[in-house]
Amino acid sequence: MNLPERVRIVEVGPRDGLQNETAIISVSTKVELIERLAAAGLSEIEAGSFVSHVRVPQMASTRKVIDALAPSLRGRLDVLTPNLRGLEDALACGVGGVAVFAAASQSFSLANIGCSIEESLERFRPVVAAALGARLRVRGYISCALGCPYEGDVAPRKVADLARDLAALGCEEISLGDTIGVGAPVPARRLVEEVARDVPLGRLAVHFHDTYGQALANIFACLELGVAAVDSSIAGLGGCPFAPGATGNVATEDVIYMLERSGVDTGVDLSTAIAAGDFISERLGRANRAKAARALQSKRRREDNAA
Repeated sequence: MNLPERVRIVEVGPRDGLQNETAIISVSTKVELIERLAAAGLSEIEAGSFVSHVRVPQMASTRKVIDALAPSLRGRLDVLTPNLRGLEDALACGVGGVAVFAAASQSFSLANIGCSIEESLERFRPVVAAALGARLRVRGYISCALGCPYEGDVAPRKVADLARDLAALGCEEISLGDTIGVGAPVPARRLVEEVARDVPLGRLAVHFHDTYGQALANIFACLELGVAAVDSSIAGLGGCPFAPGATGNVATEDVIYMLERSGVDTGVDLSTAIAAGDFISERLGRANRAKAARALQSKRRREDNAA
């Protein structure tokens, strides 16, 4: 078995996790969530997005959230910036990184951002160039890398071509997203193997939703190939407004537990991460969806009762 010694976890809860919530979450709650995630040791946190407030109203407060955070923390934050206006907002906030997002299927690209894949790349070209000129980290997300809600299965070569194009634009890291969570370990491995023909493994991250309960298995299969960056969402929050049937991301707590038990370092404290997941779950009025969180909390209660 060939696993990396250390895996970098990119926490996407404050953006990808919360964007699909219907009740608007307060600025103070989002600020405290990000502060708790940072205290747990998460070195890269997706704080929000500068997208249309009409299409994604939950992200309308992104600027206020970032402005309320300590300047020393902002360098650890990423935001989605689909256009130059969004990049201007990101630069004004002082964040450390930005991301652009393309889709591996034409239908999803049209539904999500209102243009074709080719048009999206041209739209992102000046954004990436300006971000790199400002010395920001730049990620490129690929949605529907293993399946599309409108077109079904997506060919790995199609994803690889798009990853190559995003890398050529200047995206330093490409995150392969199973937006609707239809992947399984073997297709996930085949996808990474195909993309790695065009983009080095060291520049790839994986982003799995857990719709069919396959996310952890998919992550492990990709780690065995040499991928060492994983996107996850605290408490398993998430879903996509433009992907029918998509449920939450893989839970950060579950990823940390799996990696720790496998001898892989994450630099994140599991107990503090669980507390962050409990905090946001309580504010949303539901239980923490992370299985590791629930199991460890149950274990503690049993031990306390036995004491």
